Amino acid sequence: MATTNDIYNGMCFEYDGNILEVVEFLHVKPGKGPAFVRIKTRNLRTGAVVENTYRAGEKIEAIRIDKRNMEYLYMDGEDYVFMDTESYEQYHVPAAMLGDRVKLLKPNSSVMILLNKLEIMGVELPQFMEFTVTFTEPGEKGNTVQNSLKRAEVETGAVIMVPLFIENGSVIKIDTRTLRYIERVSK
Repeated sequence: MATTNDIYNGMCFEYDGNILEVVEFLHVKPGKGPAFVRIKTRNLRTGAVVENTYRAGEKIEAIRIDKRNMEYLYMDGEDYVFMDTESYEQYHVPAAMLGDRVKLLKPNSSVMILLNKLEIMGVELPQFMEFTVTFTEPGEKGNTVQNSLKRAEVETGAVIMVPLFIENGSVIKIDTRTLRYIERVSK
């Protein structure tokens, strides 16, 4: 059993039947009255981010979340099927749990699945992934305005904003957390 004084970013705990992950926290000791902790948490089941205030020293039940390396295999109806690379067990993850990142899944790509006992709590893609651009409008010759972006569709169907010099067939690196272009990859 932990207390609110023991929290840290990334810690998971159970509170009122919800499994919460600490996004940010702040210990506050006002001049008048008791100390308290303001915690911004993300509900791992629903994805909702909420800020709550807890009394300093309030007991919370810390939970251990296991991260397992898994490989994306295929889509089965509304679920995405992942295989544990060690035990070869297959897990079905609902599309709603992946959100917008579902557009970045490539067959045989490696991801981290967050598990609490046998309940799937979430999916973490690698921070950076490489994709081939399948379609983009040609850049205008002589257009040298800095930070000009255009739309580009990658092999998985995701649409990313890229610089004007990116062409069809280019390989680009994308930050999967923000869905933003990072750099062109030369192969």
